[in-house]
Amino acid sequence: MKKLLCALGASMTLTAAMAWPDAKPVTIVVPFPPGGSTDLIARTLQPKLQEKFGGTFVVDNKPGATGTIGATQVVRSAPDGHTLFVSSLGPFVIAPHLFKVAYDAPKDFDYISVAVQAPNVLVVPAASPHKTMADVLAFQKANPGKMTFASSGNGSSDHLTAELYWQQTGTTGVHVPYKGGGPVMTDLLGNQVDSSFMNINTAMPQIVAGKLRALSITSAQRSPLLPSVPTLDELGIKDANVYSWQAVAGPKGMPVDLKNKLQAAIKDALNDPTVKPKLLEVGFEIVASTPEQFTAFQATEFARWQKLIQSRNIKAD
Repeated sequence: MKKLLCALGASMTLTAAMAWPDAKPVTIVVPFPPGGSTDLIARTLQPKLQEKFGGTFVVDNKPGATGTIGATQVVRSAPDGHTLFVSSLGPFVIAPHLFKVAYDAPKDFDYISVAVQAPNVLVVPAASPHKTMADVLAFQKANPGKMTFASSGNGSSDHLTAELYWQQTGTTGVHVPYKGGGPVMTDLLGNQVDSSFMNINTAMPQIVAGKLRALSITSAQRSPLLPSVPTLDELGIKDANVYSWQAVAGPKGMPVDLKNKLQAAIKDALNDPTVKPKLLEVGFEIVASTPEQFTAFQATEFARWQKLIQSRNIKAD
């Protein structure tokens, strides 16, 4: 009887996968408000997936609790392909180390694809006396704990990048957390703070306008958008590559065939000649990893940020 029930269950799952997406809408949950990088990626993928598979794909913004409200909704959904999750790295690999969350990130998601990634850039106001990273390091060593580093909040990517940088260089700085990236930019441009490891997507317009100066970048190679800006690795600061990434996942238990179909469609969408240039233009790098690659990557990132958060005694806001 048990074998029969298992066989029936497998048959029903396969039938559902073959019928997907059918008449029921596919909800793409975004755990942040409209207008940000995650929302941009979701709304870039939505029409392409709808075009590829038919049916109706709808973006549903569920902000709150640093993305964990939306994440919790997803893991509690049926793994039938009708609920997808487009999120940044926060709910997947950072928030679980800072908050008590209602899900187990390594176990409760089916990881489909890291869609894109973008590095952070250490920026200073145009009026800053620091012209190069050598200037910054010299100042920090001569003035421990004096230079301010703004971030969009405790435990954010820009904050963790600063902590990693301090750890790898043996320097110290003053972390100045804000409630989001907007106030960071305002005070940087107003010379109220000294620097920030800002995401390249956010920083580029002000760098191009000459209002911010980029001193280093956290990518493995130099960005084509900032070819004269050295990587931290080039400067001898090792193991400090950091990317903010946007990815697609679903609730645990999705059919393997469906995950593979979605990954292939995501890859095609991101490399579409009408889409890819626009993403590259704002600093994204196309990743489009497979479910297996994303699963392994999540495990590595989860352990990496757990180690840093614990060793630096980082607390949430």
